[in-house]
Amino acid sequence: MPGDGGAFGIRTLYVRFTDLTCPIYGRRFFLVKSTDYRPRAASLRLKELIRVLPVVVLTGARQTGKSRLLNTEVPFADHKVFTLDDIATRADAENDPAGFVNRAPRMIIDEIQRAPELMIAVKAAVDREEQQTPGRYVLTGSANLLLMKQVSESLAGRAAYVTLEPMTRHELIGEARTALWSSFFDNPHSEWLSRPTEVTAKKEDWKEAVRRGGFPYPALRLDPVERGFWFDGYTTTYLERDLRDLSAVDDLVSFRRAMQAFALRTGTPVNAAAVAAELGLVARTLRRWLDLLHVSYQFLQLPAYTARRSARLRKRPKYYWNDSGLALHLSGNAEPNGAHLETLVFADLRAWAALDAKRPSLMYWRDDEGREVDFVVERDGKLLAVEVKATTRPSWDDWKHLVTFIADYRKSVVGGLLLHGGDETFQAAEGIVATPWWRVV
Repeated sequence: MPGDGGAFGIRTLYVRFTDLTCPIYGRRFFLVKSTDYRPRAASLRLKELIRVLPVVVLTGARQTGKSRLLNTEVPFADHKVFTLDDIATRADAENDPAGFVNRAPRMIIDEIQRAPELMIAVKAAVDREEQQTPGRYVLTGSANLLLMKQVSESLAGRAAYVTLEPMTRHELIGEARTALWSSFFDNPHSEWLSRPTEVTAKKEDWKEAVRRGGFPYPALRLDPVERGFWFDGYTTTYLERDLRDLSAVDDLVSFRRAMQAFALRTGTPVNAAAVAAELGLVARTLRRWLDLLHVSYQFLQLPAYTARRSARLRKRPKYYWNDSGLALHLSGNAEPNGAHLETLVFADLRAWAALDAKRPSLMYWRDDEGREVDFVVERDGKLLAVEVKATTRPSWDDWKHLVTFIADYRKSVVGGLLLHGGDETFQAAEGIVATPWWRVV
């Protein structure tokens, strides 16, 4: 619990040890798990899946709350927890994978990317059952197991995957949901003007929301100064432990510089060769580091939209940092900018898309003349175009590219949204509603 005073001129944190520690100014700074718990939107999906499939895999960046969710929610109370962050437990798993996965009738194996050979043992154990036990294994990982080269064994037909993103604004206030993006597909455009105003959203300064981010502990429990220490610790732990689980990186100092360079480019396509030249690195090395950040859910791709799906693969993706607060901290900038607001909106879109039954795709659009729309959401063959602007007084220049996109793809578009930093909701143009970002997100 927080106390008074403190070694850093802030509140002291009286804590028990957790898995995230870092040296700061010659001292050890230990992070804690809050006694508070906010329900997560992913909980309902997980509860459904453990009744159907023998293996459920919960992935996402470290410290998004995966372990806390599984340790708190009732349906997982009869699962015995094994964390591979524990050295002795990991040694047991590596020495005898087949025996390890049979230690309990129902198991949660935390941070399984630290012993990827366990995936083979889990598959074998499931296949030996004459009648598969739903929810027998719940696996968590701070890496995208489907993209890891070390994971050669497929759990196809045996496992379902759920990604836990940083907390949404609604989750932070205790509502176990994401924004109501589905409503823009499920309701006619004529109702869009009134729909955002029907939501009992709390008005918020987007800069404060960006600084807070969505990692549960710093967002819920820390003040801005403490939050900076937490982000320092998070980065150090990622560099010193998680990264080395994925791949050998000899030059951690240069990798940290690359993280800052990428954070400065959140919301943009990344030219690896140009960034490598700026940092004095080999382009091939930087591309490999970019892949590592992607696999570990730190720096995420947003593909380009074109009508022909094959062409999407040939256009350079944009990248966003996984969390707006972390992106701002890594960049070294004192003040958030519009790209950080985009990062905040993208985090909510990802959380929604990961749980929506119709499996929407998230993309961006840019034509040959440089006109761009921040987000194109494709759901059930229909398109929603979303532009994000930090301005408090939006004008034609802010939604003109939405007009172009809607004209080009009129048959498929349900409409366009301009999310802005002001207070007014209004009809910006035919098919386009402008509304404050906080009324939607």
